[in-house]
Amino acid sequence: MTENKENTLKKRIIEEMTVDYANALEKDFDLAKQFIRITKAGKVDILLKDKLNGMEQILLYLIGKMYAKEAGLSSNDDVGNKELMNELGVPKGSLLPWLKNLRDENKIKPIKTGKYTHHSISINFIEKILKSVENKIKKSA
Repeated sequence: MTENKENTLKKRIIEEMTVDYANALEKDFDLAKQFIRITKAGKVDILLKDKLNGMEQILLYLIGKMYAKEAGLSSNDDVGNKELMNELGVPKGSLLPWLKNLRDENKIKPIKTGKYTHHSISINFIEKILKSVENKIKKSA
């Protein structure tokens, strides 16, 4: 390719294919803050837990981790099983099937970190998940 064509392709990739996580998180901020709080230590608190099932809590927790990382309160946006069990207060026997279902539905993706597997959520699912939770909460009110 000539240098001019390379620059044109590079420009198109940057303009049309680059994802800006901050913009996506900002777009859904008001929706997310209805269900998620983040401590100054980077911990994620899920509001209205009693109205949500385990998979919804996991998804909201992962979304909260993305906000915590973007705010500089957490160094990463992926979460291990132990953190999910501790922070959501669920036993391993409940957590593992929920994680498997979420992976099977392609809502979360596994990330290998040494001998452990962490989980993260794709930025393009955030709005859909938040709106789904919002609709569920409205129906139960």
